[in-house]
Amino acid sequence: IEQVWQWKQESGGNISKQLRRMGSSLDWSRERFTIDEGFSKAEAEVFIRLHQDALIYSGKRLVNWDPEQGTAISDLEVENSEEQGHLWHFRYPLIDATDQEGRDYVVVATTRPETMLGDSAVAVHPDDTRYQHLIGKQVQLPLADRPIPIIADSYVDPEFGTGCVKITPAHDFNDNEVGARHNLPLLNVFNADASMNDDVPAAYQGLERYAARKRIVADLDALGLLHGVDDHKLMVPRGDRSGSVIEPWLTDQWFVKIEPLATPAIKAVEDGDIEFVPKQYENTYFAWMRNVQDWCISRQQWWGHRIPAYYDEADNIYVGASEAA
Repeated sequence: IEQVWQWKQESGGNISKQLRRMGSSLDWSRERFTIDEGFSKAEAEVFIRLHQDALIYSGKRLVNWDPEQGTAISDLEVENSEEQGHLWHFRYPLIDATDQEGRDYVVVATTRPETMLGDSAVAVHPDDTRYQHLIGKQVQLPLADRPIPIIADSYVDPEFGTGCVKITPAHDFNDNEVGARHNLPLLNVFNADASMNDDVPAAYQGLERYAARKRIVADLDALGLLHGVDDHKLMVPRGDRSGSVIEPWLTDQWFVKIEPLATPAIKAVEDGDIEFVPKQYENTYFAWMRNVQDWCISRQQWWGHRIPAYYDEADNIYVGASEAA
């Protein structure tokens, strides 16, 4: 905290000097900083009240994780840019089944081979006649050597690739929703620095994510399970400050429930208590308010307020203004 204040004197001092030099006629006696004592007290008070009202909760959720900065970042801090990559096609061996052409495998495509070790299922479209007889069967997940089910979900585009999609609920936002619908396990394969964790086979543990990608592709090729590789343009998410590729990552975070807060805000506009000028901007507002996700309010950095939560040996959580409280 002392170092934060020290940095504020240097950086914040420069900013206010520049503003004064440009002639900003602000009431400088009321200048405040994020962790001023009054702000800190207000922040803790609001957190405690919202927690008592069951509007703040802690939970394992998929977040945009910047492995370079070691923190969760918001959607607004993620920059998606089209980049040249590859689409790898792998053979997943079928267990006690064959496809329509008598093959003992299905082919799935992925742009991120390193995440396949966390696959929980292979999905096909329920109306795809090529695979309907395989729904409910299993494949053997290569390298991880465990059986995973073949499920039917309308999320799958039967026209893309082979129409078979790997589902990795702990490492992809869309897959996470599919996983929730089918009650699939969440298998995290990354450490906080995006290296492979101890839940993957020993050969890949500790490898940096792109080193793991190369090793996995080479190992699948050696097993005769690499079906092909295509050049592929894809949208790559990067952190707007670090430039690092963002990983959807499963981690413990604090969230604010937004729906109970958004509902009265929607009603105020619907009832005419608040008017938009021009009126068509109501539609933008309603789209935001009705589709809003719960807000991740925790960060893993020291700049800012500490969350007023305390933990006992059994990891029970207590929220209060102090440890004594």
